[in-house]
Amino acid sequence: MSQLPVECLSEIFEYLEEDKDTLRSCLLVNRLWCRVSVRILWRDIWNYKTLITSLPNESKNFLHENGISISSKPPLFNYASFCKFLSVDDVNFEIRRHLKQQRKSISPQNLNDNTYIVLQEILKLFMSQISCLNKLFIDSQLEQSSIFISYPGTRVCLKNLSELHCFSDVYPPFFNQLSQISHNIQLLDISFDKIISNGLTNLISAQQNLKYLEMYQYDDCDLTDIITSLIKHNLIKLYIYGGRRYIPLYFIAKFTNLQELILSFFKSDAFEDFKKLHRINFSQLNSLEFKHECPKNESLIRFLEINGRNLRNFFINKSDDSLNSAIIKFCPNLRRLFTGLKIDEFRTVKMFFNNCRYLESIRINCYGCFSEKKLFEIVANYSPKNFNELVLHHSYNARSGLIPNDLESFFVSWTNRISQQPLSLIIIGEDVHSFKNNWENQKIIERYIRLGIIKSL
Repeated sequence: MSQLPVECLSEIFEYLEEDKDTLRSCLLVNRLWCRVSVRILWRDIWNYKTLITSLPNESKNFLHENGISISSKPPLFNYASFCKFLSVDDVNFEIRRHLKQQRKSISPQNLNDNTYIVLQEILKLFMSQISCLNKLFIDSQLEQSSIFISYPGTRVCLKNLSELHCFSDVYPPFFNQLSQISHNIQLLDISFDKIISNGLTNLISAQQNLKYLEMYQYDDCDLTDIITSLIKHNLIKLYIYGGRRYIPLYFIAKFTNLQELILSFFKSDAFEDFKKLHRINFSQLNSLEFKHECPKNESLIRFLEINGRNLRNFFINKSDDSLNSAIIKFCPNLRRLFTGLKIDEFRTVKMFFNNCRYLESIRINCYGCFSEKKLFEIVANYSPKNFNELVLHHSYNARSGLIPNDLESFFVSWTNRISQQPLSLIIIGEDVHSFKNNWENQKIIERYIRLGIIKSL
């Protein structure tokens, strides 16, 4: 493998992008492997001490003049040029930590001043060396965190920016200048505080291919202008986190090509606007999720009547008989279903299996003292042929009484199914008293994992 050409190695190493430990090991194999793997490892800044030592001599001399000592050892690579993801706040934090370790007796004011100076030199390095930054995270409203937008090389570095994660109160000139540089942002993630900086609406309007939007509202603010700038876009994914705040939902009706919609509110009255959506046909919508509270049944059932047939994923924290019946009737093509189904609602579980014949995953909520025996029997005998994932959500007082014989009986039944797909059996929440913590059950689970009947719990 060490003799493979660079192109083949690069393609193989791409699969290791999230496996930093393995990539670090690849650095040590030989020079070729090092040269190929270092580019992938450094897409996200890996070592801040090395990064600081990569500063050009001009920056090092400037830092030295300000009493900041930096190693003069030349780096092996131009590490900054490999970076594709940049979080300004992370860089600021890591620089601060590095300087504090260097000089433990440094005063808070000097630490702040030195951190600012080094941060600006690092950002100048990035803007001059990165040919195409993909993701930018900028959370701070402080001027020093966003002044880099005017540095040489910024126009090239940020021209093809595809993701921006930011707060609404970032230093105002940042958004105005970025709107003149970056027109191809596809994913925009905005956290809204009380202040919405001038220029944010211009930045949104300037985008030519915005597809994914995430909105987080942490304080009361007027979103009228933001919404006006958004409705011209053809979004396919929308995630709105309102928490305990109110965010208008009527504008969602403009995004008729949505494929994924996630709404997260802690209060049910935040969904008052949802009734304006239940007559809209979202013909591409395949995933619908309500993180905490949800709309009233009447509005939601009407929405499902028009849009349920195309849904592949549906997530809701609580449901009753009327909503469950509507899901069964209007959502026959579901693959993944997370509802308020309880461990003892056997009849409803069986109805889901009988009517949603493409179902691959379902979540069941577990409360108090219970045994999974009856549920497992239904799963083994009635679940569709492609079903392969059972999620058990344990509440704080959940206590499983499943005995080893019943667990083994379930695994035997699953083994004899025609589809013979391995089952993912997932326990989330409080699992202290789950069946997997019984010693005999553990032995049974380990045996069937080795046999390939179930996947690791």
